[in-house]
Amino acid sequence: MSDGTPADLFFDAAIGLLQRVREEEAEAITAAGTLLADTVATGGRLFSFGAGHSSLAAQDVVYRAGGLALMNLLAVPGVVGVDVTPATLGSALERVGGLASAVLDTSPVRAGDALVIISLSGRNALPVEMAVNARALGVRVIGVTSVAYASETKSRHTSGTFLKDHCDIVLDSKIAVGDAELTLDTIPAPFAPASTVVTTAMMQAVVATAAATLADRGIEPPLLRSGNVDGGHEWNGRVMREYGDRIFYRH
Repeated sequence: MSDGTPADLFFDAAIGLLQRVREEEAEAITAAGTLLADTVATGGRLFSFGAGHSSLAAQDVVYRAGGLALMNLLAVPGVVGVDVTPATLGSALERVGGLASAVLDTSPVRAGDALVIISLSGRNALPVEMAVNARALGVRVIGVTSVAYASETKSRHTSGTFLKDHCDIVLDSKIAVGDAELTLDTIPAPFAPASTVVTTAMMQAVVATAAATLADRGIEPPLLRSGNVDGGHEWNGRVMREYGDRIFYRH
């Protein structure tokens, strides 16, 4: 590493990645936000999915103050976080074929909906199968992934393809293979991952674009407010009553 504290170097790396996605993925982010707005305007529902730490960015846009009330988490048991024991089970389940099919078949996802699939590597069976099967159902798919993995690793799906190959829109997080930004002579492995920072920022940029796009069309975006501000609960109650048939985390 060059001069600077590890904290400084990590912030520099994260800021650099955020600047790259801001500039290089601007068109894709606009397209993704527009797709979500189109889905809301035409009566569709919104879903987000991620496995392991990729689930953090998926969860960050669900039931979120300042976020769209219609965004629902498409949860796959055992892969949404490190709360499962052993934590390595989640990683193993990502490689199991047929799991995405079972989840989609028993979920409320239907034609006309939009699904955001977040997978840093995009190489495991679960996200690839999720994208393939969702599109077969008539669902529009936005993939958030690091495209670098497709050229530097091998797919673990039987088709040999990656998440990026089965999406209507792809957002490239620009994260390097291995997801660790720093190295130090005294530490034998690279460290300090930035994928959560970058991917979460991209997701919020997409949601912000969707909200503004709806407003430009004269449609009040179904946004949630913080329950910790006066009037927040009343506001959210109204939104949830109005859109209750498209919100599944309350059932």
